[in-house]
Amino acid sequence: MTSIIHEVLFGINERDGIDCSVSETIRHENSQSPSLVSRCGPAARTLDAQGACKNDFVRHRGPIMKRLDDMALFVEVVKAHSFRRAAEIAGMSSSTLSRRVGELERTVSLRLIHRTTRRFELTEAGRLYYERCLHVIEEADLANEQLRGMLEKPSGLLRISLPVDFSVVYMSQLIADFSRACPDIRFELDLTPRCADLISESLDLAVRMGEQPASGLIARKIADIRRYLYASNGYLSKAGMPAHPRELSKHECLRMNTPQEGRGWTLRDGSAIHQTPVAGRFSANNMGMLQKLALQDLGIATLSKAMVKDDVDQGRLVRVLSPWEASPVPVFAVTATRLLPAKTQRFIEYLREALVET
Repeated sequence: MTSIIHEVLFGINERDGIDCSVSETIRHENSQSPSLVSRCGPAARTLDAQGACKNDFVRHRGPIMKRLDDMALFVEVVKAHSFRRAAEIAGMSSSTLSRRVGELERTVSLRLIHRTTRRFELTEAGRLYYERCLHVIEEADLANEQLRGMLEKPSGLLRISLPVDFSVVYMSQLIADFSRACPDIRFELDLTPRCADLISESLDLAVRMGEQPASGLIARKIADIRRYLYASNGYLSKAGMPAHPRELSKHECLRMNTPQEGRGWTLRDGSAIHQTPVAGRFSANNMGMLQKLALQDLGIATLSKAMVKDDVDQGRLVRVLSPWEASPVPVFAVTATRLLPAKTQRFIEYLREALVET
């Protein structure tokens, strides 16, 4: 982190132990031959019109860089929520890291972290300062990556949190195709129904389904998963085939546990829209479970074509109320910041293009 800030903000190039912050050829106005400016020491030098060396160029670079380094360390402490873990990441002792953060607090004249052996909590000032410091560090990281290879092949470890059913139905093939297109990217996939903490779990990206609540995270919509109504022949032989959406109120409807479906189903047939109340004994937060319940003759479920293709082909499920379809489920790529490395940005763009027909 420190070297990144140095490199991005000041273009420091150390060769043979000499600071080469300023090393260039200056051509005097009245001379045909160049005059070389010697490499300056800790205080980088500039030339006035007569070629005199001054010390007014980044005179205070040392203290500024020290503060930037401490800001980077402070960000790592907050992300790790632990001085010990942050010290391991930074490659220094916990006591040294604690001292550096303490010096930063003295510099800003405010307590940033309440810390004891059992407690770690940001103060109000600490929360504000963390947001500002995080932005500075992210900008430096991003600038460094863009300068080094914004047009090169993306590389590195891409850590992604994914919903289980969506991953099995849609993502396995897409990730395989993307991995072949970007062979320098490694993947760590966390399949879970929970909303993973992007920051504390060091995730690059989370793919989430359904409308996203207001938060400090950045949610980019990448797809709408269209849904249709399906049921088994066993269920329909007992309950009958509905002829119109209003008849769904008399059926067992297998619903998602969302506020939207709690108010009923909104069905569309072209420009025609019908809002109908639905009820039933089963609701779940997992489409795969609703699919299994429908296969057990327990009701009508709203599912995507990709999920039920084999079941429809084998006659285990049939389309209900065609051509009506349920409201699509939006899919979002969620990140902790708008400033994305090439690997994450390329993956999101790929998903948006690949899922356009879903």
